[in-house]
Amino acid sequence: MPNTTSDVPMIEARDVKKRFGHNEVLRGVSLSVARGEVVAIIGPSGSGKSTFLRCLNHLETIDSGQVAIEGELLASTDAAGHCRYPQDAEVRRICAKTGMVFQHFNLFPHLTVLQNLIAAPMVVQGVARDAAIARAEALLAKVGLAQKRDNYPARLSGGQKQRVAIARALCMQPDIMLFDEPTSALDPELTGEVLRTMRELAEERMTMLVVTHEMGFAREVAQRVAFMDQGELITARPAAEFFADPGHERARAFLQHML
Repeated sequence: MPNTTSDVPMIEARDVKKRFGHNEVLRGVSLSVARGEVVAIIGPSGSGKSTFLRCLNHLETIDSGQVAIEGELLASTDAAGHCRYPQDAEVRRICAKTGMVFQHFNLFPHLTVLQNLIAAPMVVQGVARDAAIARAEALLAKVGLAQKRDNYPARLSGGQKQRVAIARALCMQPDIMLFDEPTSALDPELTGEVLRTMRELAEERMTMLVVTHEMGFAREVAQRVAFMDQGELITARPAAEFFADPGHERARAFLQHML
């Protein structure tokens, strides 16, 4: 059973390694995220940020290391160096603790906004249709899109699609939200509305791990900033400390380029 005490990390990754063929994408990444904490992961393209995020909810399997979600092992490595996952049903149960928002929305184009939100709660969780609709409508109001419930995704702006995607992930009532560069596909003027929604979640103490290139968001909203480069987590510091002095030359050079 999960350990629900508040001092148990919501995410605990230890020495996570992942390769695609001969390309070692993650080279022993370790990171712990506390309950209610917002951690921003930044770094250059190709540094392994998105792959690391995908390893935390089984969209990618790891080659070695350990991943625990709220104290429950999703992946572990035995004494012989073999990576082990639980049975599929157990993996699905553990991964249900996390919701994920992708760079490119991934909405179903043939479903309305409301239908996009209620599909997974009804099919995966067995939520009654009326209850799923009530949950969805409350979340659409939360992200400022109540009036778009009957629209199809093609009728929405990029920022609106991403806010729908956030609401859809929240519809599954996760304990942790993972964001994979949620604003990188948006025009600059649409980025603000998505970041406002994420700020509100942070204010409500939602545990969030955010891969982002938005330095303003990382500085203002995240409690900690983790910097990755070439498959390694180089440094992780409180946000104010990181932006005052990243503490590592590679991180310092990255910041000078971004700011």
